[in-house]
Amino acid sequence: MPNVVRLIIGFAMLGGAIALMVFSFWGWGILALFIGILIMVTYFFNENMLLAQWFLRKDDMGKAEVFLRRISNYESQLNKAQHGYYNLLIGLIESRKAPMQSEKYFKKALSLGMTMDHNIALAKLSLAGIAMGKRNKREAQMYLTEAKKADKNKLLADQIKQMKDQMVMMDRQQIRYR
Repeated sequence: MPNVVRLIIGFAMLGGAIALMVFSFWGWGILALFIGILIMVTYFFNENMLLAQWFLRKDDMGKAEVFLRRISNYESQLNKAQHGYYNLLIGLIESRKAPMQSEKYFKKALSLGMTMDHNIALAKLSLAGIAMGKRNKREAQMYLTEAKKADKNKLLADQIKQMKDQMVMMDRQQIRYR
């Protein structure tokens, strides 16, 4: 459902709740108020995005993909602040299937912008992994340093360290093959 329709329905429910309370139907008014608030909250937090994130945390990629695919046109169904997160989630799911194909989603997520630094670090760390898969050490190193700068709470410190260790191993393998 488009966000404009959600806002219209939410304001109508809130107006109806106030009218019910004015006419002394307190029980129905409070129920309508809660439903109106719930509809207004879905403007800021899309239910399909929330469910997809929950299933990603549970490591159930199939169900997460089902809920993300329910969003047919993310530009009209999501708030502008959620566009980057949508592309990040699609990129995470695609990286399990075809890692090299997910690069465009991570780059689009970074270009659209995300507010949380650890999500920016996750996207850059994923791009570093893709660059390592392409044997592009310079680009991988650039993304790793950017990911380290963006990871202010050190949530991805272990993954960044593992990626750096893999880059050292990649250098050693190139020396052996020459």
